[in-house]
Amino acid sequence: MLTTFLNTLATIISVTSLLIVTYGALIGIISFLINEFKRFTGKYSTTNIRKLRATFGTYLLLGLEFLIASDILKTVLEPTLNELAILGGIVVLRTILSVFLNREIKDLEAESEKDQ
Repeated sequence: MLTTFLNTLATIISVTSLLIVTYGALIGIISFLINEFKRFTGKYSTTNIRKLRATFGTYLLLGLEFLIASDILKTVLEPTLNELAILGGIVVLRTILSVFLNREIKDLEAESEKDQ
């Protein structure tokens, strides 16, 4: 029963992660299109693109964190050496992605503040 619950929870967390990334992508697409339409009125701004990248990066980071949690739960269910090695590799790759995304988001936010 506990195994079923943890498996269901891991699946829910994975789906939540996908929803977060999809929602962030949708916001990013809409914001991008709005900014591109501003070219016609002369109100286009590269600052808006920086803000958009920072916002989208934030959603990506949150989605990655949820995926790591889901992978940890799945590994608890099947704690073989092979599964632990796979989890370790996934966590390392996602952590590296998170570090670089976080750094880029901070740089983008700093540039946006400087432009204002």
